[in-house]
Amino acid sequence: MSGFSVYVGNAPFQTTEDDLGNYFSQAGNVSNVRIVCDRETGRPRGFAFVEFTEEAAAQRAVDQFNGVDFNGRALRVNLAQNRNN
Repeated sequence: MSGFSVYVGNAPFQTTEDDLGNYFSQAGNVSNVRIVCDRETGRPRGFAFVEFTEEAAAQRAVDQFNGVDFNGRALRVNLAQNRNN
C-alpha cells in the first residue's frame, strides 16, 4: 500500500489518530494515520504521519494546515520524506 504522506509535528499530546484523520480529511482522502509513540512509555511523542491516496491531497494538506492552530498548538506540516531502509 503506497500513499502520499505528510509529517505532522507539534501535535497536542492528547490528539488521537481519529482526530487527525478527521481534520486532515478536509484536504482529501486519508488512507492512514500513525501517531508516533515513545517505545518505553508508550506515550505520544507529539508528531504523526498522515497518508493520503493522492499526491495533490498531501500537497493541499501542507498548504492548508502548516502553521494552523489545532487544539491550541500550531501544527508543522511538511511532505514526508521516503525512508529507504
